[in-house]
Amino acid sequence: MDLVSTPSTLSTNVDTHMGIDLPGFDLDAFVRTTLAEDLGPTGRDVTSESVIPTDIRFSGVMDSRDPIMVAGLPIAVAFFRHLDPDMDIELLTDEGQHVRAGTDLMRLWGNARAMLTAERSALNTVQHLSGIATMTRNYVDAIAGTGCILLDTRKTIPGLRVLEKYATRMGGASNHRMGLWDAAMIKDNHVAVAGGVAEAVRRARDAGVERIILEVDRISQIEPGLAAGATHLLLDNMTVAELREAVALVAGRVPTEASGGVTLDTIRAKAETGVTYISVGRLTQSAPAVDIGLDFDVV
Repeated sequence: MDLVSTPSTLSTNVDTHMGIDLPGFDLDAFVRTTLAEDLGPTGRDVTSESVIPTDIRFSGVMDSRDPIMVAGLPIAVAFFRHLDPDMDIELLTDEGQHVRAGTDLMRLWGNARAMLTAERSALNTVQHLSGIATMTRNYVDAIAGTGCILLDTRKTIPGLRVLEKYATRMGGASNHRMGLWDAAMIKDNHVAVAGGVAEAVRRARDAGVERIILEVDRISQIEPGLAAGATHLLLDNMTVAELREAVALVAGRVPTEASGGVTLDTIRAKAETGVTYISVGRLTQSAPAVDIGLDFDVV
């Protein structure tokens, strides 16, 4: 059985109110907490309150200064609407769409104070998620035509896993396990305690775990792991030659995954070995934010 979460189990839907459905993620709580962090113990934006009259209205345009894969616009909407429920907002691009530098992403009309107060939280989120989606697309493009599927990992910022894994999907990757709960991943420390790969896998199987990922770093560990009941092999830090040997040995009995130290320079060769998946931690761990701006005019 495969461990990868499919769109049916981790769907993302943008509704007619420009909301976003992220299973397991409380968007309202995220918006409240993020804004509370910015507004501090007084709950005030002292600059906007002191400089901008209460009845001033702005129009605004959010645009990308970089070529990007778009991710997170409906979350930006949630920030603005939290402070001005009547704000008019028009999304100009779709989530997961590639846009050129200079592309307008969103137009807004509403209360000026609300726009200014929500601006940084909205931009930070879209810049971060679009940065992840953009890096992910670069890796997806690098293995195009090989049949190999790109996976993300659990190397996410605490509290942002669902959002960051959403962003990798917008970039064209598939989600690996979402946490410690939805599959067993037996790594070297588990093996050391259990006394070997076969015993570690057996214990997970006897505990009733259906999805058992076994990390192996030597070809000799493959057959014992499969015989014990591993349902997925993570081939850790193997060379291209070792990956080819491992894929041939497994012969399609379970999915295979190359992992460890994968870069844009090395991913194509690894994908061409015939592995089912390649997982890349840097998609969420190291993606730089993209440059997105928001300009306002008084209405």
